[in-house]
Amino acid sequence: MKTSLKIVLAAAAFAGAAQLAHAADVTLRFHQFLPPQATIPSKAIVPWAQKVEKESGGRIKVQNFPSMQLGGKPPELFDQAKDGVADIVWTVLGYTPGRFPKSEVFELPFSSGLAEPASRAFQEYVEKYAMDEFKDVKVIAVHVHGPGLIHSKDPVTRLEDLKGVKVRGGSRITNIMLEHLGAVPVGLPVPAVGESLSKGVISATTIPWEVVPALKVQQIVKNHTGFAGAQGLYTQTFVVAMNKAAYDKLPADLKKVIDANSGAETAALFGRAMDEGDKVGLSLAQKAGNKVIMLDAVETQTWRRTASGVRGVWYKEVGSKGIDGPKLAAEAEALIEKYSKK
Repeated sequence: MKTSLKIVLAAAAFAGAAQLAHAADVTLRFHQFLPPQATIPSKAIVPWAQKVEKESGGRIKVQNFPSMQLGGKPPELFDQAKDGVADIVWTVLGYTPGRFPKSEVFELPFSSGLAEPASRAFQEYVEKYAMDEFKDVKVIAVHVHGPGLIHSKDPVTRLEDLKGVKVRGGSRITNIMLEHLGAVPVGLPVPAVGESLSKGVISATTIPWEVVPALKVQQIVKNHTGFAGAQGLYTQTFVVAMNKAAYDKLPADLKKVIDANSGAETAALFGRAMDEGDKVGLSLAQKAGNKVIMLDAVETQTWRRTASGVRGVWYKEVGSKGIDGPKLAAEAEALIEKYSKK
């Protein structure tokens, strides 16, 4: 009996030691504003976290906190990463207007199409020209969404249909564009879109197809307006940012794991998730019997011409800060073309 008891106790002690050996050395809190079933949380953040955990041998644990569960509002997320309220965040750069002027070039109207190549382009662009805008954090990756379009209660079949309509814009540049197009821009973060449409605060919204399912937009509005050509009406820019102190205190081998899961391929992962999400959102709108309006090349050109004034406004604004807007725009366009051809 005594021998058996010793064996049991020894086995328990070994199991406990093994469990401790496999316990995470570091737990990283990942905070963002969308529900867990949304495209980026489910198709990008979770796979990224699982890859990090696996490549660290279980020594890094990533805890996901969706829907602002750690508190605060979406525009506060970047500062939460900077200040250590969260260890890692995913957020929209445009939620903090004027903070990332060089990065705004990717938000200019009709700049990009598919999210994966444009996200690769944006990652390279930021690394070359805009890292000073992210000096307070460790950048895991930056990316963009796919072709931007308009979702509306009333059909938008021509530019005149937008005149005087209250339309949600997700960034400063998008709001300037909406003004040029004759709409009344209403700045709102994504989580507020569904309720604002339902209550009539806005009559239309600018979001990509991928976020439609999470917000159930296809149930609230019945019209969706896209554009001819490879480029969408607009795009928005995003960052996955890590608290510097959280990164700096990692041992060298775990820093390598984070580094290996940062940069171009991570940007592509998030962009690819956006592209796949666009297919799902479009499919749901079609299944709902909604009207998917694709403007022809002539009408699209009217929108392009009208929105082109946004570029001049941006050049003037960033020029006052000593930034060469035309040069950065040319660099961005060249990078988007480079990756779109691959």
